[in-house]
Amino acid sequence: MRQPEQQAREDIDRLLQLAGWAVQDLAAADLRAATGVAIREFALNPGHGFADYLLYVDGKACGVIEAKKRGASLSGVEVQSARYAQGLPAALPAWRRPLPFAYESTGVETHFTDGLDPQPRARSVFAFHRPEMLAQWLRLLPTPTVLSTGGAPPAEAQAAPATVLARVQHMPELITAWGDFKLWPAQITAVRNLEASLAQNKPRALIQMATGSGKTFTAISFIYRLIKFAGFRRVLFLADRGNLGRQTKKGVRRLRLALQQLQVRRGIHRPAPAGQHAGHRGARDHQHHPAPVQHAQGP
Repeated sequence: MRQPEQQAREDIDRLLQLAGWAVQDLAAADLRAATGVAIREFALNPGHGFADYLLYVDGKACGVIEAKKRGASLSGVEVQSARYAQGLPAALPAWRRPLPFAYESTGVETHFTDGLDPQPRARSVFAFHRPEMLAQWLRLLPTPTVLSTGGAPPAEAQAAPATVLARVQHMPELITAWGDFKLWPAQITAVRNLEASLAQNKPRALIQMATGSGKTFTAISFIYRLIKFAGFRRVLFLADRGNLGRQTKKGVRRLRLALQQLQVRRGIHRPAPAGQHAGHRGARDHQHHPAPVQHAQGP
């Protein structure tokens, strides 16, 4: 009968493979086998123990995974993962030191800490990130990237890149009136309060507005800002009736008209700052797909 620890590692192996990682033993490691390589049982510097998995992206170390048996609590385990992230031998190439990404997983439950965030903290995720996704984040690191000589990186290499959380904390001022359009006081309050909540690393929020107060256009306004300035990649707008989906599409068209009135895509906000990172796409590159609940539930 398999031990709980063995079962957890088999589950983690499977989840990594489903996410596109090549899972290898250290003795047979080949960092060129795939974009992302996860090496089992990797020995770290003295005093740092063994990383259950050391993650490589494009040939450089970027993170660790701490495996726990099924049923074990992951609360507080990020402290152990953080120690592993600091123990990579100096001779090995790394994107950044300490390694920026840390996971804790039982094969059923997985926590993730993004060390590039202004105030990193563990959060629950549904699956391991694909190596291509981590590669996108890592390419935003300041250059030169972390050194493999063991010396202290220069200050500019230590500076954290603009993660989603960092960008939410530095959103441009909300423009409340433009052309023939004007946000109502309740809409202004809703957008500002939502952004303030997200900036405090509170991922859940509820906006309560009265009937006729412009909820749909409020949602479209802050969705535009989160995509345009905070780097959100996808937003699900879930409506409980088909007519609300159609109302949403009308609201999007209304916003587009407002953008045209402001010219040069100033939109309802100020232009994006110079030097905007290469991986950031504007709102015009995103398609909207409002989904009634009945459709989202499937047949």
